[in-house]
This record gives sequence, structure tokens and C-alpha cells, in this order.
Amino acid sequence: MKKKYQNGFLIFGLVVLALMVSQLDFQEVWAGIRRAGYWFLAVVLLWAVLYVFNTGAWWLIIKSQNAATTPSNQHQHEEATSTEAPGSAAASATQGKTGKDSSFSFLWLYKITVSGFALNYATPGGLMGGEPYRIMSLSPYIGTERATSSVLLYVMTHIFSHFWFWLLSCVLYVATQPMNVAMAVLLVCIAAFCLTAIWFFLKGYKKGIAVSGMRILSHIPFVKKWAKRFFDTHAEQLHTIDQQIAALHGQNPRTFFCAVLLELTCRVVSALEILFILLVIMPSANYLQCILILAFTSLFANMLFFIPLQLGGREGGFLLSAKGLSIGASEGIFVALLVRLREIIWTAIGLLLIKLEKKSQ
Repeated sequence: MKKKYQNGFLIFGLVVLALMVSQLDFQEVWAGIRRAGYWFLAVVLLWAVLYVFNTGAWWLIIKSQNAATTPSNQHQHEEATSTEAPGSAAASATQGKTGKDSSFSFLWLYKITVSGFALNYATPGGLMGGEPYRIMSLSPYIGTERATSSVLLYVMTHIFSHFWFWLLSCVLYVATQPMNVAMAVLLVCIAAFCLTAIWFFLKGYKKGIAVSGMRILSHIPFVKKWAKRFFDTHAEQLHTIDQQIAALHGQNPRTFFCAVLLELTCRVVSALEILFILLVIMPSANYLQCILILAFTSLFANMLFFIPLQLGGREGGFLLSAKGLSIGASEGIFVALLVRLREIIWTAIGLLLIKLEKKSQ
């Protein structure tokens, strides 16, 4: 990635991060850290492990695309490389476009994953920050089209796993918690919403989502003119991206299943964060309750996706879910405070990692 783009992402993220930090009550934060003790360190380190799950899902998608290189692409690659010196810049560029030179490590992809999530946390609308950064970082290695399709596939898989997590959490609530009419109606609505979204995503996996997404944007005020021009200019690339998206689901169902399973496992394991914090004040904290708190908090927070770092939405979600599970408001506030602080720490780490990016070839 060009240095000017690196600096642009970094400066934007640091400005928003400074705004987030300015909203904290430092006395309250310090009191929370002292109260949590080593459990807060465990919370921060837990996310170093959780990002391995995220990176693993993206890694599987990229490697699956490598294996699924079409015969025509292979023929083009052979023709191109036969006319270029083996180590020339042109040959390297051709290799990147055909997917034959994916010379990056899992550790490098891990760094890009952490930085991408940091930009998503700091950006209103989420995907407007991290995903362009991932595409621009990966493009020198596998080409822009395949980088775009791999990022779109990963984002779809990441969101797809959320809907499964929320749906399964509804089942878990019914199996473990007392019910009333209001909660039953709410769970039915959530389940119906999740099932509809799962159906939509499965349809998108089979047919692709790039072309249909641009067509939807072409009917939205303020962006429709830009979307129409973009579609007219890049129609062929968008169709290629959709073909690559459909290939993962159609030709590589095992990779698709493993990527979704990794993301879903990440959601479940991340409930340990809430358990670690609650153990400070509630030694009898239940892991299943923590899964439910995470599920309903993340659902509520994602409804407010347009707010940077979901300020206020996540805290409100913690309070509502804690109340629904008969956990006191003070405990909910304590959990929300430490989770917010952990998010800010990992956002800062991710933004700093941007400057460690290896210079593009």
C-alpha cells in the first residue's frame, strides 16, 4: 500500500480514537482497572486469541480462491510468465493478478485483520474504514479483483456468523431461562429476523452480491449517480467478483463451512470476556448467561452501526441484557466500562500496526 494511504488511514483513525478517549471518565476507568486486577489483562489478551479465529477464516477464503484458479487464468498466467523474465516486475505483477504469488504469511494477515477491525471500530458505518484498507493491503499480492472478492466473502461470512449466533442464542435462552409473553414475542421476532437474513446471505453466496449491491446503491439518493457510473465502468470486474464469491459456496463447501464455523466459534469464545469481568464481582457467574449477554448486547449495538465504536449503544445493550437476566445495573455498567476500554486498547494497537506494514512490491 502506498505510504500516503497508510498515513491517511492512520491519521483518520487516531483522530477518532482521541475523540473516543476524551469521552472516558478517567477516575472511573482507573477504579475499574484496579478492581478487575489481572482479570482485565486476561480480557485484553483474550482478544489476541480471538483475532486468530478471524484471521483463520479469511486465510481459508484466500487459499480456497488460490486453489480454485480457473484453467483460463492458468493459461493466461503461463502465457504471461513465458514472455517475462522469471524475476521481473512485470512477471510479479502478473503472478499477483492470477493468484500464483500469494507470498504473505499468516502473521502478516493477522496484522492486517487487527488493523482492519480497528478502522471498523473507529469508522461510522463500520465497513467504510476497515474493508478498503484490507483490499488495498492485499491487492499487491493477489490482484484487486481477488482481494476485493476475498474481503467481501470474509465480511459476508463474519456477518453471516452473527445471525447464526443470535439465532442459536434464542434457542439457548428458551432452554435455560424463565419465559414470559413479552420475551417470547421478542425472541420470535429476533429469530424471524435472523432466519430472513440467513436466507438472504445464502442467496448472495450462490449468486454473488457485488452486482446486486451496486444496483441497489444506484437507486439510493445522493449515491445513485456515482453507483451508476461505477457500475458502467467496472461491470466486468463486478461480475468476476460475483463469480469468485459463488465459487466458494458452490465449489468449496468445506471451506465455506469451516470459515463460518471459525467465526461462530469466535463469537462463542468471546463470551469469556464477559465471564472474566463478572467473576470479579459475581463469583457465581454463569458462562451460558455470558453468551446470552453478549448475543443481545451485540444485536442491540449492531442496530446502531452508524455510531463510531457504537458509543452508548453497547453500554445500553449491556444494561438491557443484564436486567433481562436478573443481573444488577451496576454490574452491567462495570462490564460495559471494561469492554469499552478493551476496545479502545485494541483499536490503538490496530492503528499502530498500520505503520508496520511491509512496503508493497
